[in-house]
Amino acid sequence: MSFHSLLVFCAETLSRHEFPFPPDFVFRSGTTTAYQSEGAAFQDGRTASIWDTFAHAGLFLEDVQLMVETGLEAYRRDFTAYAEVCFREFGDRVLYWTTVNEANIFVVGGYDIGIIPPQRCSSPFGMKCAVGNSSTEPYIAAHHILLAHSLAARLYKKKYQGKQQGFIGINVYAYWPLPYTNTTEDVIAAQRTKDFLIGWFMGPLVFGDYPDIMKKNVGTRLPAFTKIESEQVKGSFDFIGVNHYTTIYTRDKSSSLKMDTRDFNADMAVKLICQRTWKNATLSDPGRVKYIQSFIGSLLDAMRNGSNARGYFYWSFMDLFELLDGYESCYGLYYVDLNDKDLKRYPKLSAHWYSNFLKGQSMNLNGATEVQKMIDSTLSQSHSSQ
Repeated sequence: MSFHSLLVFCAETLSRHEFPFPPDFVFRSGTTTAYQSEGAAFQDGRTASIWDTFAHAGLFLEDVQLMVETGLEAYRRDFTAYAEVCFREFGDRVLYWTTVNEANIFVVGGYDIGIIPPQRCSSPFGMKCAVGNSSTEPYIAAHHILLAHSLAARLYKKKYQGKQQGFIGINVYAYWPLPYTNTTEDVIAAQRTKDFLIGWFMGPLVFGDYPDIMKKNVGTRLPAFTKIESEQVKGSFDFIGVNHYTTIYTRDKSSSLKMDTRDFNADMAVKLICQRTWKNATLSDPGRVKYIQSFIGSLLDAMRNGSNARGYFYWSFMDLFELLDGYESCYGLYYVDLNDKDLKRYPKLSAHWYSNFLKGQSMNLNGATEVQKMIDSTLSQSHSSQ
């Protein structure tokens, strides 16, 4: 079956049991940090996270100032020791460990443009940071994340994996870049985007070093692995989690390489043109249903062609606080009524479709009309009674 015909078929009807997914392949959904989905920073023993502090009170400026006054040249949190506590306490129940989620986006957002914690950046790349260096810090942070991940992975494999029989990996954010035009420049730009965004982490993890184009464009600002570090990082995973939300188009912007001071995006030397993602807040979301159908169909097609995929997690299970735009985006299968004091949940059309799919039942969009009327009526009655 061709890729095109598969997508056309998926847009009509799809059921899990109609296709040969492996018995151990898992279909799930996810939320994320407690901050995004639970809140309640000071209830039941929970304390403030870095996101609680960032969103409500800024970055620990007083603490940072105290460190400066003390004369500290560095400050650290022992990641490996923390990981061992998790392995020891939860390893009898947790079989899949992800050390860092979307590390590549974390370092760009937190150390280049400064829109997420720890909000470090420098002008002109980030304009609202008290401290930071957008030209060097993203690469330094990424380098140490790779080293921290590899140390935690080595500890798990050496001390816990034999007994617990689990797996350890890392998650990488991976939108898929396509050339905006068929010009040689844009085709090369698309590959350069893959090398910078994905190869930045996958290069060291698979080959023990950064991609050549990163070494060329970043130069001495890109940290170098020692031989021991390279061997330590290389192969330090059992699986790679791929967080994919959308496809983008890339246009060559090699002119940015002429800048005297550059950040990650200028080093990548491309202009990114993003596509629309499904994030509407209504219960009627046939576009999201088509997206999920096509994605699962494409995933199956990839597996038929040799991909060793083991699971699919839809993002997200319910509407929650999005880190970049709060409650403006609603990616959930379930709608959360913020006007209801109990924050009542309502299944969207996509939730009904996904549920039917997981139960081996097919539900095409035409057959979902009555379901949609029912859930719309339920929500309307709930609001009128308040």
